[in-house]
Amino acid sequence: MDIATYKNDVWGREVFLGVSWDLLWVVVAAAFVVIVVHALVYAARKRAANPSSEGKRVTRHEKPDRIFHWLMAASVLVLLVTGIFPKIGIEFGWLTIHWVAGLVLTGAVVFHVVRAMFWQSTKEIMISASDLSEPFDESKKPGKYSLAQKSMHGAVTVVSLVVIATGLVMFAMIDTPWWDRTNALEESTLGWMFLLHGLSTLALVGLIALHIYFGLRPEKLFYTRSMIKGWISEEELKAHHDPERWAPKESA
Repeated sequence: MDIATYKNDVWGREVFLGVSWDLLWVVVAAAFVVIVVHALVYAARKRAANPSSEGKRVTRHEKPDRIFHWLMAASVLVLLVTGIFPKIGIEFGWLTIHWVAGLVLTGAVVFHVVRAMFWQSTKEIMISASDLSEPFDESKKPGKYSLAQKSMHGAVTVVSLVVIATGLVMFAMIDTPWWDRTNALEESTLGWMFLLHGLSTLALVGLIALHIYFGLRPEKLFYTRSMIKGWISEEELKAHHDPERWAPKESA
């Protein structure tokens, strides 16, 4: 199976046309296998009862961060639908919706980066050497974010930045309310943009499938609730986190 598709440019040279969308089904199948295997392995383990959500509450996510998360989620889902559906034969007027969602995603990510740099501690989400022992020592609890959560954040960050960067380049090439279509880029360069944009889109499909799966698992639902309401209980904090590595303030 090819990773890319090709065409001949005006000079007869072979250049990238874009990603091979046959890979979409490989990504979907791979995500399905990972989810099924994890579910079976987890079901075979004995686990303690989930801690109570009653009692004192502590803040896990501030309101601006929750708004960013759901705005990013909505814009990415719109981008995937408008970007992938036409590729698998579901035709509709997608282009304007696609680039508007892309601009929303870009604005949301810029906001998040600025907020993270000046109003939050980036150390909380950076992977440290001490995090690497978490999967091998169940007695070791993470700080605010586990190794798995930090890894997911890092992967989504890299893939999203590639999607945004290549998307902005292609956006500059189309008709918009502010400028007319241009052929400023060579076909070979534009082909690379389409290829990288497509590959990063496929990566997002797999990452989002895993993110949704883990977010809906019963023992992880308190994290999903915290992304909606902002808080977790003190009992959930003690059960899943090391208070010496993360000491959040009490929720109002």
